Amino acid sequence: MSLYKDIIEKKEAIAVIGLGYVGLPIAESFAQKVRVIGFDTNKKKIELYKKGIDLTNEIGDDTIKNTKIEFTSDEDKLEEAKFFIIAVPTPINLDKTPDLSPVIDATKILGTKIKEGSIVVYESTVYPGVTEDICIPILEEESKLRCGNDFKVGYSPERINPGDKVHRLENIKKIVSGTDEEALEEITNIYTLIIKAGVFPVSSIKVAEAAKVVENSQRDINIAFMNELAIVFDYMGIDTNEVIEAMNTKWNALNFRPGLVGGHCIGVDPYYFI
Repeated sequence: MSLYKDIIEKKEAIAVIGLGYVGLPIAESFAQKVRVIGFDTNKKKIELYKKGIDLTNEIGDDTIKNTKIEFTSDEDKLEEAKFFIIAVPTPINLDKTPDLSPVIDATKILGTKIKEGSIVVYESTVYPGVTEDICIPILEEESKLRCGNDFKVGYSPERINPGDKVHRLENIKKIVSGTDEEALEEITNIYTLIIKAGVFPVSSIKVAEAAKVVENSQRDINIAFMNELAIVFDYMGIDTNEVIEAMNTKWNALNFRPGLVGGHCIGVDPYYFI
């Protein structure tokens, strides 16, 4: 019997590790269909969620008050799940190098809780290779199990646009990947439960990791380029907006404009790529 079937029949549970603006909407979407354990090490955050207060403003207090998510900061509660989603932050250090400590810490915790047949999916933004070269060895070391034989791993980058009430989790196509075909099939089936826009399977975890880093880096670079142009055009007495409007009359123009780069990931991901 597949893990997907066990989950939809509520014989097994999904656990979401990290309940910020990414993890909370995922947990809530799944909780409308299956049993979900929402875990975060921040006890104050968990207490506020239990009181019906949405710190992220992503799903709203009314939804939190009526959610079926089982909120917890107790690591042992994770033992009740078999499908795990890690959605913790991936910031950068002062020297612009990736700070992988949240992912590593979450992986160490989870490594002591997974069992045979478990599937672990990472959603945190990382550079290509982190899941297989850093996370899987930690899971194996902590669990004393072998990836591929005893448990499976996948990567499905988060693409949530914080504060956007139009482009929501369920209507953004989901990239999925796995360590093997069996893992990919299970992960695809499980995410299909909540993603109305459909999923997009790729051939490897590294491809999925790279896709997330590149889609954000591309946006950051293009906006930065337009900002530089705006500075130059200002010196030259040229209206930047008029230049862009003229440029956009060509069918293949990229409609980027000068401005701020929003969101946590956009300004961080180029450093992960580097």
